[in-house]
Amino acid sequence: MESGFIVAFILLLLPLLVIAIMYNGLVNRRNQVRYAFSSIDVQLKKRFDLIPSVVETVKGYAAHESQLLESVVLARQQLTQHSTWSGEEMLSSHVAQLMARVEAYPQLKADGQFLFLQRSLSECEEQIAAARRVYNSSVMDYHNAIHMFPSSIIASLFSFREMPSFEVAVEERRNPSVRF
Repeated sequence: MESGFIVAFILLLLPLLVIAIMYNGLVNRRNQVRYAFSSIDVQLKKRFDLIPSVVETVKGYAAHESQLLESVVLARQQLTQHSTWSGEEMLSSHVAQLMARVEAYPQLKADGQFLFLQRSLSECEEQIAAARRVYNSSVMDYHNAIHMFPSSIIASLFSFREMPSFEVAVEERRNPSVRF
């Protein structure tokens, strides 16, 4: 009688334990996606804060490049009002064009402060790209967990939903044209 009670208890407890482990795994993956997304924000903020220094330095050397400088400043201002993936990509494109145009100014290329800012911005762009890769990897792991059996059952019971991957807008997949 007593052994039957123990077996029944174990048979009842085992599925609950499996459900708890799967649920905790799904929560962990969802939190990893959220953390990876916030890491992108940290890198974007770093770039956002660095851009005014780069623009001001370049302005001193390249006053006649005002249209490009204005587009960088405008893109940055628009992002303060409403940040989007495509807005961030547009800003990246403008910054890349700005850096390419700098090649026409030998004094600027030799300026120590500008070289430091250029390296910082380049490093920042690399970190943003790395953070986006980590985010997409986290999203993929999370999606695998919510779609694979048996965790898919737990995911649907507890309303775990898909999260968006980072994707570049179609028009931004083309190589930017840089004109001098």
